[in-house]
Amino acid sequence: MLGAELPLVTALPFVALLLVIALAPLAAPGWWHQNRNKALVVVLVSAPILVYLGIHAPELLHEKFREYIGFIVVISALFVVTGGIHIQGSLAGTPLVNTGILGLGAVLANLLGTTGASVLLIRPLLRANKRRKRVAHIVIFFIFVVANCGGLLTPIGDPPLLLGFLKGVPFDWTLRLWPQWLLINGSLLVIFNLWDQWALHRDEQALPGSLHDEVLIHEPLRITGGVEILVLLGIIITIVAAGRAAAAGQPWPQNVRELLIVLLALFGYFAGSQDRRTQNVFTFGPIVEVAVLFAGIFATMAPVLEMLNAWAQRPDFELTKPIHFFWASGALSSVLDNAPTYLAFAASAAGLQGVAPHGAYIGSLALNPEAAKLLAAIATGSVFMGANTYIGNAPNFMVKAIAEESGVKMPSFFGYMAYSIGILLPIFVVVSLVFFR
Repeated sequence: MLGAELPLVTALPFVALLLVIALAPLAAPGWWHQNRNKALVVVLVSAPILVYLGIHAPELLHEKFREYIGFIVVISALFVVTGGIHIQGSLAGTPLVNTGILGLGAVLANLLGTTGASVLLIRPLLRANKRRKRVAHIVIFFIFVVANCGGLLTPIGDPPLLLGFLKGVPFDWTLRLWPQWLLINGSLLVIFNLWDQWALHRDEQALPGSLHDEVLIHEPLRITGGVEILVLLGIIITIVAAGRAAAAGQPWPQNVRELLIVLLALFGYFAGSQDRRTQNVFTFGPIVEVAVLFAGIFATMAPVLEMLNAWAQRPDFELTKPIHFFWASGALSSVLDNAPTYLAFAASAAGLQGVAPHGAYIGSLALNPEAAKLLAAIATGSVFMGANTYIGNAPNFMVKAIAEESGVKMPSFFGYMAYSIGILLPIFVVVSLVFFR
């Protein structure tokens, strides 16, 4: 087994890269903001692994390159297309309307991705509440629901689930996680509605006049971007069709899926409205950042996945039950990006089943009833607990930045964690006891 032969030192570049991703935004935010500096870090950290694998395991390096291309093509296409869909006007910033927007976001996250849904809804939500004083809690719950917990039901919803799909998990497999999705998002929406009612009542007591009448003021609401919506539907159909063909034993020729998605994305970008993208403050910066960082993650993580897979086949490996994988994957997703966390623990679960981390190995877990319980725990923990910190999932910092640009005073890194520990942690305990014991 390759994992048993690899020296432990080959895991150090991956650990170093994740530490930089986690700490650089806090220690040197101005320097880290430049994608050029991120690329420099990725090249320096990845180079030793690229050389080592190129000499000792070129077939593994080639496999990771193909996986990276498939992943970044889908993520980029969804980002570019949803950037042209715009919501004009605003809603009334009442607790009922705010709860409805979060609920809508939990559904849209599965169609547009957590990033796409966050970009689409955060500004209309902020406009709806611009007359209110206490708004930070609205953004925090938005991060909980729309930017994280909502995107559990489809591979499009969150990057780790997309990686699972690209590694053989059937497109509709994640729909079986609807009870977990409903429990946590339903609980969060109820808590949010009660909190928002209290906050609006406090605002009415602190501010002169009738704040309730002011928050009812709104502009007509209209969704624009018909071309982009049709293209988005075409991308989803392409992804589903390619996945079903592979599951039926008749996979499409190599790179055909990626080529079709790229063509659809280009059509959506050039045939769509640049004015709408300007209104959405659309730039390529965020997707360039994702492409750069994930290039390093895919490269440096290759030996780690092999080693985890090999260790899981040893009798003294401690992670054996779904609840173990739920909390382990969730804890790591809280401080590191949830996509590599998902892959790491999926490789470990595969090792327990004696499956090597190559090809459609995660799909083999989904098709095995016992292994599927482990995969469900990994997927749920990785997606849900990305909400625990600002750095747990890519949209979290983005939503925070947009809110602060709009004048909302957001809590610090540890201040946000006080909310997540107090609100999310008890619900995670319930989820683990109900579904993963």
